[in-house]
Amino acid sequence: MALGVPLRVGLSVSSPRSAALYSGLSTTIPHAKKRNDHVSAHLSYIPLILKSKNVFLHPQKINTFKQMSNKEQKDNDSRFVKASQFVTDNVNSLAVIGIAIVLLTSLYFGYQKFYLVPRAEKAANEMFKAEQYATADSSADKAIQGDGSYPGFEKIANEYSNTKSANLANVYLGGLYLKKGEFQKAADALGKYSSTGSPVVDPLVLGMLGDAYSELKDYNKAVTYYKKAVDKMPNEFTGPLFLKKLGLVYEEQKNYKAASKVYTQIKTDYPNSNEASMISAYIARVEAHL
Repeated sequence: MALGVPLRVGLSVSSPRSAALYSGLSTTIPHAKKRNDHVSAHLSYIPLILKSKNVFLHPQKINTFKQMSNKEQKDNDSRFVKASQFVTDNVNSLAVIGIAIVLLTSLYFGYQKFYLVPRAEKAANEMFKAEQYATADSSADKAIQGDGSYPGFEKIANEYSNTKSANLANVYLGGLYLKKGEFQKAADALGKYSSTGSPVVDPLVLGMLGDAYSELKDYNKAVTYYKKAVDKMPNEFTGPLFLKKLGLVYEEQKNYKAASKVYTQIKTDYPNSNEASMISAYIARVEAHL
């Protein structure tokens, strides 16, 4: 993450300023101790003059330089005339383009300020009730569909698209649908999530997609998403959790060698995790098939 872009998590990185030192060349002529030494002191210029003698002694070369200079000047004049003529011929078109750019810029900032920002605030204010319902198993349907007074996650995700609240609502929906056993709906909702750079939510969504496809018995897709979850932003929570699930899918595919590898990775990379405390039994089980 470089090039002046702030880090997604943690502190931004700044580099120390570097200083450039510039040095020039100078020709030093010793001061003459006597007045008649002045001539000998200036003899150091002679080599420079000799190197330039062709310019001074051969008029044809001077003419060549003049011709080159005149040609360059004519080329520059020609380009300037062409550019001026283009502006003159297309002044109306250029004016229209300039006005269009100004209008588009104004529309963009107006859209951001007067449409997106108010919608984002309204969505955030309306979502709190659905979040309360989501914490209780008995209120899952109200969290999804709303209670008549407050909208549920479905409405927020659909009506407030392009807001952070709608993005998060898709995550809630995915989790709730998984609990309800509606795995295709879970996959559809989670597939609408846009990565935010969160070290927990981003890999969690990928792992939940792995869960949905695993339950749908689409094991190839499950493997793909579990791998992405593990690699996205390795951490002590999602890393061992989805490595273990990846191993279980490999067992379903009877790929015991791959299962043994990921189980062992839990033991080596996350030795203090809850998954590591029981992983030896899983390793022994798959190695019995090798």
